[in-house]
Amino acid sequence: MAGVEQPCYTLINFPTDTEPHNDMQLKLDLEKGDIKKKIEALKKTIGIILSGEKIPGLLMIIIRFVLPLQDHTIKKLLLIFWEIVPKTSSDGKLLQEMILVCDAYRKDLQHPNEFIRGSTLRFLCKLKEPELLEPLMPAIRACLEHRHSYVRRNAVLAIFTIYRNFEFLIPDAPELVANFLENEQDMSCKRNAFLMLLHADQERALAYLAARLDNVHSFGDILQLVIVELIYKVCHVNPSERSRFIRTVYELLNAASAAVRYEAAGTLVTLSNAPAAIKAAASCYIDLIVKESDNNVKLIVVGRLSELRAQGGEAAARALPDLAMDVLRVLAASDLDVRRPLQLALELVSPQHAEELVSVLRKEAVRAQAADHDDAAKYRQLLVRAMHRAAIKFPEVAGSVAPALLELVGDGSELAAHDVMLFLRAALHTYPELRELIYKKLLESITSIKVGKIARSALWLVAEFADGEQRVQAALDVLASVIPMPATDDTNKEEEKTEEQKTEAPARQLVTSDGTYATQSAFNLPTSVLLPFSHEEEIRELRVRCISPPRCSRTTSCTQVLTTLRCSNGSSLTADDLEHAALCLLAGGAQPEAVREALLHGTRRALAALLALPDRAAATLLPHAEERPPAVKTKVPVETGIVFPALAGAAAHAHHDIFQISLSKAVQGRVGGGGGGEEGRLSRVTQLTGFSDPVYAEAIVAVNQYDIVLDVLVVNQTDDTLQNCCVELATLGELRLVERPAPVVLAPRDFASIRAHVKVASTENGIIFGNIVYEVSGASMDRGVVVLNDIHIDIVDYIQPAVCSDADFRQMWAEFEWENKASCPTSPHHAPHTTPPTPRPLHHAPTA
Repeated sequence: MAGVEQPCYTLINFPTDTEPHNDMQLKLDLEKGDIKKKIEALKKTIGIILSGEKIPGLLMIIIRFVLPLQDHTIKKLLLIFWEIVPKTSSDGKLLQEMILVCDAYRKDLQHPNEFIRGSTLRFLCKLKEPELLEPLMPAIRACLEHRHSYVRRNAVLAIFTIYRNFEFLIPDAPELVANFLENEQDMSCKRNAFLMLLHADQERALAYLAARLDNVHSFGDILQLVIVELIYKVCHVNPSERSRFIRTVYELLNAASAAVRYEAAGTLVTLSNAPAAIKAAASCYIDLIVKESDNNVKLIVVGRLSELRAQGGEAAARALPDLAMDVLRVLAASDLDVRRPLQLALELVSPQHAEELVSVLRKEAVRAQAADHDDAAKYRQLLVRAMHRAAIKFPEVAGSVAPALLELVGDGSELAAHDVMLFLRAALHTYPELRELIYKKLLESITSIKVGKIARSALWLVAEFADGEQRVQAALDVLASVIPMPATDDTNKEEEKTEEQKTEAPARQLVTSDGTYATQSAFNLPTSVLLPFSHEEEIRELRVRCISPPRCSRTTSCTQVLTTLRCSNGSSLTADDLEHAALCLLAGGAQPEAVREALLHGTRRALAALLALPDRAAATLLPHAEERPPAVKTKVPVETGIVFPALAGAAAHAHHDIFQISLSKAVQGRVGGGGGGEEGRLSRVTQLTGFSDPVYAEAIVAVNQYDIVLDVLVVNQTDDTLQNCCVELATLGELRLVERPAPVVLAPRDFASIRAHVKVASTENGIIFGNIVYEVSGASMDRGVVVLNDIHIDIVDYIQPAVCSDADFRQMWAEFEWENKASCPTSPHHAPHTTPPTPRPLHHAPTA
């Protein structure tokens, strides 16, 4: 039946818009056409067979007129043709014509051209009929002695496949291949022979390896990979063999091939939990990250290194701290994601290496200031957060971290400068002995700040930690030097001319911490950028902290100068700013008890409560990187049954073959999906048609991140043959059909499975709809149509939860184009006299 899938080894893409074939013309081209016509006719024949149709009498024509030809293209196409053509009759017996085919391939196995021999041997690996293979066994054995390595290595693969499927055809295959392995010199042939012994006769493979343990380092990389697999499988089954082969695995950690070193490191940590083994494997991983040029390889090895730290337990905790400084070598990589082991280095570093760690990070920060690549700002932010965490973990290095971080304040990078302010806030509060040094450095760096948001944070720190008279005096001197004096009339006129020539700047997006837009009144929208140091509240706090009258008068003068400066440019001052400035002046002059208590003591208590929160201690190094969760010890009741590894299900990865696990991860879309197995698939079945329709259809919807796979089962419920039965699908929403499903031919009461792939373009719900179109064989009526039920794709199916800080959320929200802007002009007579008519952007909340 068409619904029973046959083994498939070759994928061929045929266009769906080809013209219908003519049986008579096809047979004529195969029989009397030239080489080009026969090649085209043979291609059409392969496409017809793949679509499920049959052409009677075609087999003998190809045997008589195409099979004897020696053209290489025709021989390649014939290999595909004999793979897909039915070779048995309806009762399961081999067709008589296949005897002629068998004789032709026996001649090809003895052909003087090594390519034809090797291609024929590869084709024989795909045959599932022992009656066809039995007459060819002497010729296959003879190919083991061919002069060319291409023929010999394919002969070994053919013998291996035949022995695995039909052992009675060549019962002495292990002995034959073992003797071949002893005398073979080509590395690819030795690899194939050793691979067969690994799966067919491990005792012979172990005997061969034991005799050459001292020479494993001189083997080729393809053979070394198979040796690593053999050592793992043997030691996995028989742990007593570990001491016999573990030295060989250690030697392979220094192999020339990066793939061999990677597999050897993974095998070593599964064979031994000793700290020395974990340290050697980690060193190998670090070396691979540094020397490999492919970023994809780097990311894979970085993941294995993090898993080694997470799963190594106490042995890893003892062995890996010595490699903390070696982990910092990955900072030489250009990709930001590859630098994730910086988090691992901070976890592993010990107090004796803390100063060295900070020194490396400081040098890297200096080097990063001159970088101009796309991720330079994010990389500087990463280094700032790393030094922040180092200072929290090792308070003795906080004194050397603060000067290094203050150098990054004036580089114009708002991301790094914001994290520097967070560190200074925590350091000034947490380390009283370093407060004087940090405060002095902060005042020196005030003049280099160029970003208004960072200037406000710096002013708040200056005012909050101005505890003594000397600090207040120093702060006032710095503020007096950075606040410009009021401009004269001539200067104002020049500035007005300059402002008239400038175009109006776009309105800035204001986003609150929960992601919503901050509400603004049309009566207090600013039309120009405020000065970076225009903040009366901080100067008011300095005014309250002043003790002597001269300093109080100087503080008041600074505030008056600032207010005069801002009032002189009325267009940049909103009603709220005027009210705020007036309140600051009144509070600084009157100094009521409530204000003094709030400014001198309340803010410090609020800061202490904020820093006591666990998520406020230090930001994550990479917002999008998953950090290792803390280990949780589970308590198991005494009456709980013991689950043995032999009886464990698919979730017990720790007791399974790592090679099989890696293979399963490579061939399946998603690991650890909900439900698992057939139960999970059946829960996602969607009925598309009714039970009384001529064609019944149901689909299994599999969502894998941004790819949706529809596995549609189509059942012919009539007694007629349905030709060109096609599932026509369309999408609604941000979904895109990758390719249209190919039509199939359904026999009476037959069924077939059709797959369709849909790509998700954005985070929105979507609908997949369509119909099934078919033609009844032998009928002159129009095409039949069955309308399908809609398939609703929910956004929750392909969105994964994640966690990020408020600052990272606000930054990402501001970067995304969530809003649609529309200008709404207002007539002058509708607007109040106090506010000029200005267009105001309308913000629409995002759909998700």
